[in-house]
Parts: sequence; structure tokens; C-alpha cells
Amino acid sequence: MSELVTGEAVALELRPAKLPSRALAVLIDLVVAFAVYIVVTIAVVAGTGSMDDAASAALSVALFLLVLVGVPIAVETLSHGRSLGKLACGLRVVRDDGGPVRFRHALVRGAVGVVEILMTFGVVACIASLVSARGRRVGDVFAGTLVVRERVPTGQAAVVPPPPPWLVGRFAQLDLSAVPEGLWLAVRQYLTRMGQLDPQIGHGMAERLAADVAAHTGAPAPRDVPPAAFLAAVMHERQSREVRRAFGSAGPGAAVAPPMPVPAPLPPAPGAGPYSPQGSYSPQGTYGAGAAGPVSPGFAPPAVAPAAPPYGQPGPSDSRGSEQPPATGFAPPA
Repeated sequence: MSELVTGEAVALELRPAKLPSRALAVLIDLVVAFAVYIVVTIAVVAGTGSMDDAASAALSVALFLLVLVGVPIAVETLSHGRSLGKLACGLRVVRDDGGPVRFRHALVRGAVGVVEILMTFGVVACIASLVSARGRRVGDVFAGTLVVRERVPTGQAAVVPPPPPWLVGRFAQLDLSAVPEGLWLAVRQYLTRMGQLDPQIGHGMAERLAADVAAHTGAPAPRDVPPAAFLAAVMHERQSREVRRAFGSAGPGAAVAPPMPVPAPLPPAPGAGPYSPQGSYSPQGTYGAGAAGPVSPGFAPPAVAPAAPPYGQPGPSDSRGSEQPPATGFAPPA
């Protein structure tokens, strides 16, 4: 999957932070952390002056781990990757696929940061950031994270297009835990840029990505769904699960409604390809045209009979000059 994730695509979607801005953010965080550590240490020593040397040493180590390691990890977890220094410099820690970090990511970054930042005065972190193509330090490599610039022009922000309505909720039972984050990043980049690709090349990339996702999920991709629509539906399902995991429901303050049954796909129209029974998928939200041209959606809306006119008024086929009374369904006796 590395050939699909080009440097240009990464630069368009995720803007890695440079070493000067990262160093300034770390410096602000360290100054604040050391100031808090000194204040807490003075307060604890003044309150426990009768302790022996061993207890004082143990207390000092505990304060060091709590204030300089535990507090940054907690702040980074609760703020979703934005510490005080990163917030001041417009930076944020995200996963490799662009998602928010969790506790395990912050824990690995904080634990490795003790060695590469505190014990080596940031020398190892600077060397690793200079060597890395995306400016990642050793903690980012082990945690699978990336520090990006959050303050970017809104006009250049890439948005993942939503799936077709008839695919929403269809893959709710699909196991997505085995799909690697690098593949999610490739899918996200394809969905945000498929409108700029050549139709044939884009269709081939969608087929390859859909096959890779299906291989990791253990369920084959449905043949009645276009590959691009399948990728959009799977990405939408993953994002929905992230929201439910973060907020405990469909969203903060959202009412929980019972799941609606998903109708079975309709049979393909005559002459339609194997991947376009419901119409092909496009990022603009139109489902009737694809890479090969307009495609019939495969079904026609049912004909609606015109409403009957009120009693005493002529119908659509009656003439205004006719003297015959309107039909009432009653026949006089012979």
C-alpha cells in the first residue's frame, strides 16, 4: 500500500510540523511542567519536613513521574493531542491516519519522551526529527503518531465524501479491527482526491483498496456495490464507531433511535456493469454517472395515479360543455 500513499497526498491532507515549531512547543511545555514541579515540590517538602532521607527520595521520584510524565500524558489524552505548547504554536498530535490520539498513544509518547527529551536534553528527538521525512521523533514512530499543523487555510481542507444513502448501516456488523492504519490513510486519501484522478486509474485504485480492505476484514466485498462506494461506506462506518466510542452514543446529546432495517439491493438494470446496479459513486453526491458515462439506476419510481376530482366537478378528460352528470357508480333501474 505504500505506492498509493504518495508524498504529495500526505502533504495535502496532513501538514507535518517542522522542527522549530515543535521545539518551541516542547520548550513551552517543559517550562510550565518544571514550574509546576518546583511549586509542588516546595509545598510537599514544607509539609513533610520530618521525613527521613529514603522517604524524601521516594517522594521526589514520585513527584517527578507524576508531574513531568503523568500530567503531560493526561493532558495530551484529554485534549486529543493538544498540550499547552502545541495549542500556542497551532500544532496537534494525531494518528498516522489522521484520527485523534488515545491514551495508549500518549502513554508511549510520554514514556519514550523521558529518554529522548528529558534525559538527553532533546538531542535524540532533534536528530530523529531531522532524519524523518515527516519530522517524527522516536516516540511518534513507536506510538504511530504524527505532529501536524492545525492552523491551515480552511479552503484547502480535504473532506471525505459521504457514502450513498442506501449503503449507510449496511456494514455495521463488519469487523474493522484488523485493518491497519496505513490502509485507512490510503483509503482516506483516495476518497478525498478521487475527483481529481483519471476515471480508469481511479477505478483501478478503488478496486485494489477495496480488495485490501476486504482481505483484512475477512468478508469479501459485495459485487453489487461499486468499489468507491464500498470504501466510502466502510470509512463512514469506522468514523461512526469512533464517535460512538468517544461519546458513548451517536453524538453528544443525540437521541438514540432504533436501527432501521436496510433494504436489500435492487436487481441491476439491463446492460449495467457488475459494479453499478445502483448507479456509480461520485464525490459530488450524484449516483447516476460514473467513469464509463451515465448509468441507469436500475429502477423506476412507481406511477402515481392522479387524484380523483371532487364530486360534481368534471374530471381531466371531461369537457366543460358536456351536459352529462359525472359518474357516481349508481345505475338507475331499467
